Amino acid sequence: MPVPVYERILQLFEAEGINTLFGIPDPNFVHMFLAAERRGWTVVAPHHEAAAGFMAEAASRITGKPSVAIGTLGPGIANSAPAIQCALVENSPVIYLSGQRARVTEQRVRRGRIQFVKQMPLFENSVKYSASIEYADQTDEIIREGIRKALGGTPGPVYIEYPSHIITEELDLPEPLPPSRYRLVNQGADIDRVAEAVALIRAAKNPILLVGHGVHTTRMGEAVKELALLMNCPVIQTSGGTSYIKGIEDRTFQYVFSNASIEAVTESDLCLALGTELGEPVHYGRWRYWVKNEAIRKWIYVEQDPTAIGVNRPIDVPLVGDLRGVVPQLVAALKDTPLEPAPGLAAFMRDGQAELDDLAVESRTKSDGHGNLPIHPSRFVVEASEAFPKDGILIRDGGATVVYQWTYSQSKPHDVIWNQNFGHIGTGLPYATGAMLADKAATGKSRPGMLITSDSSFMFHIAELETAARCNLPLVCVVGVDNQWGLEVGVYKRTFGQGTEETGVHWSKDVRFDKVAEGFGCHGEYVTKVEDIKPAIERAYASGKVGVVHVVIDPKANSEEMPKYPEFRTWYAEGTQ
Repeated sequence: MPVPVYERILQLFEAEGINTLFGIPDPNFVHMFLAAERRGWTVVAPHHEAAAGFMAEAASRITGKPSVAIGTLGPGIANSAPAIQCALVENSPVIYLSGQRARVTEQRVRRGRIQFVKQMPLFENSVKYSASIEYADQTDEIIREGIRKALGGTPGPVYIEYPSHIITEELDLPEPLPPSRYRLVNQGADIDRVAEAVALIRAAKNPILLVGHGVHTTRMGEAVKELALLMNCPVIQTSGGTSYIKGIEDRTFQYVFSNASIEAVTESDLCLALGTELGEPVHYGRWRYWVKNEAIRKWIYVEQDPTAIGVNRPIDVPLVGDLRGVVPQLVAALKDTPLEPAPGLAAFMRDGQAELDDLAVESRTKSDGHGNLPIHPSRFVVEASEAFPKDGILIRDGGATVVYQWTYSQSKPHDVIWNQNFGHIGTGLPYATGAMLADKAATGKSRPGMLITSDSSFMFHIAELETAARCNLPLVCVVGVDNQWGLEVGVYKRTFGQGTEETGVHWSKDVRFDKVAEGFGCHGEYVTKVEDIKPAIERAYASGKVGVVHVVIDPKANSEEMPKYPEFRTWYAEGTQ
């Protein structure tokens, strides 16, 4: 039976398990949006195309599948540019679709063409693949190539457009092929290399697992848990891999921001790296805490992109393949010969939890909102993270607020969504919306979400409060408010000293996010005392609405006392890594 191009595109995406669509439709997309909703998709129109892209990126992370965002021709897709660039740096397989004027418009020698710009050249350097569906019968090959490129090697975004006259043309084609018929799926590693890796693991005395962003986005937590238990070793999180795997939370530590992680790395004689680029935030696996034992430490690196092997540091055994294929290979090979516990494992587990407990106690010596000082940021983070709902989705955003979260967070969530590699603040609210909606579309269950963020970041896409409210999300946004760009105020102070002018980093103290929330149909809370944070969060969830908790925090502490800030700055130590 003939189907129009827009419906064929949906069929091709459905074959990949995609069932969410984010964007603001125009004449190029109204047919697709209507058809998608009738087919049971979750279709979401936000208030800005960049937000649509961020929503789609979060959807990809939470489902382990590619995702789809649309931008209307001209200004719509131009507004998507920040999200496209972010998806590239964050290695997120987002497929961006755009309409375009009919090709006759592009080829004519005219000035003053409305809503028109040549779009493909704008994005070619920010995507892995850029193409146009010029003829209806190209639909299958171009969409499949886009998916193939988005997921192959290092994942990333692709851009596909079509002239307006193509979208309603009809095709008479068989049912779409399953993914395994047109692209490589769950590629395993060379069996001889797997044997070499297993031999190194069995010979190690102090192995560690280095777990990156890719472990979460491929949804491989359960298999990695099996591997960690067979290796009987500590699990070290990269800054992008901060989702805790269920069942091994007690042996999992954040690199640098947990003292136990530093000791485990320093003493290790083997590192098995999964789903990480071994980038600056882990000092390329060769500098700072990796220096000790560098001469004897062996490296096993699971990486889908063969051109990435050995770029940031020498590798002893490269396992080229998809985590979804390689981790089960390692588990199967070690199944009958699990390792004895690493010598320091019990101490790391004990000391890691003791450190978190001590940090919570230490935070309670800081200002609590009584007297002359607002709530200290460490207390804000401790209280908010202790109120995090069990099995919820945590979304992080902000500058100084995120630095405080790395050290003081008391929760160990299984799903953490935040923008680590690109450092693009303001993504929090659209990330929360996209992740929660895609999770519900994939599982049929609506899990609670908590966004812990800062005021400056929250205002980037504050209009998406309406989107979250319209979608009835069980989301609470806990906003630390110091009426300034905290990190940048700190830069002024460290550069010029106390008392200098701080141009461009302060803003109005009259803003009330609880009142703004109410204007969007959400539940608002205003908190100035630390003991009121948890009750405010509880009331926000109980309201049945999207909640916004405005928490007044100490601007001086937020800009001057960020925990382990010198460690954070080592990520930028050009020429020393």
